[in-house]
Amino acid sequence: MKPSAQLRVTLCQTDIVWQDIEANFVRLSPKLAALPETDLVVLPEMFATGFTMQPDTLPDDVGERCVAWLSQQAKQTGACYCASTPYRLPDGQFVNRMVFVEPSGKTRYYDKRHRFAMAGEHEAYAPGSALPVVVRCKGWRLLLQVCYDLRFPCFARNTAGDAGYDAMIYVANWPEARRVHWQVLAKARAIENQAYCLVVNRVGSDENGLNYVGDTCAIDAHGDVLVAASDGEEAMISTQLDYSALQALRRRLPFLADADAFRLLP
Repeated sequence: MKPSAQLRVTLCQTDIVWQDIEANFVRLSPKLAALPETDLVVLPEMFATGFTMQPDTLPDDVGERCVAWLSQQAKQTGACYCASTPYRLPDGQFVNRMVFVEPSGKTRYYDKRHRFAMAGEHEAYAPGSALPVVVRCKGWRLLLQVCYDLRFPCFARNTAGDAGYDAMIYVANWPEARRVHWQVLAKARAIENQAYCLVVNRVGSDENGLNYVGDTCAIDAHGDVLVAASDGEEAMISTQLDYSALQALRRRLPFLADADAFRLLP
């Protein structure tokens, strides 16, 4: 499918009720229903639970419930939806699963590869996808990434031609104490991969005693911020990504063609 000339995206910077799935659904539903027409809606990491390291205290079907809710929103609005949730595998282990749902009901997912050991995520969640996952929305190729993945540039390395991607999505619970890292690394990922970078973070505080100020924004391939949410406030911000502008930049500065070749190992 040929990419649409523009991709309308909506980034949702929200607070999260700790480990209360239904409360988060109730809070979000009217806000999403009021959105202007859009092609893609992105919610934060673990949008319905918060960044919990006790997934075994959640309902066994937490992942299925979140996917069903996202699918319902996608069907009602005609937009693709993207977010992450704790998800229990058949063997009983949990993964931090980033879900991408189309209005048709088709679902793709990426299980977070890099687990944040400083918070004990490596003990609570199994390692995820060994290779990056790229999905499509309106013909645009989108790379799925979760929070801590932002620190590992090789995992997001773009390539020239059809094997690459047009935009990357990072969903996160990234604390205020390291917000400068988030801001700098997001721009670096956009510049070095010559792709749009959509970064969506939460606000508020959680039961771990961490505070979040958001820094949700959309960045173009030149490293310029297209739209950004206000610090510490819930917000639904929207912008349009321009495919012709992206391709023009890549033709003018064909850096990707000179990149070193390498292979990711499982």
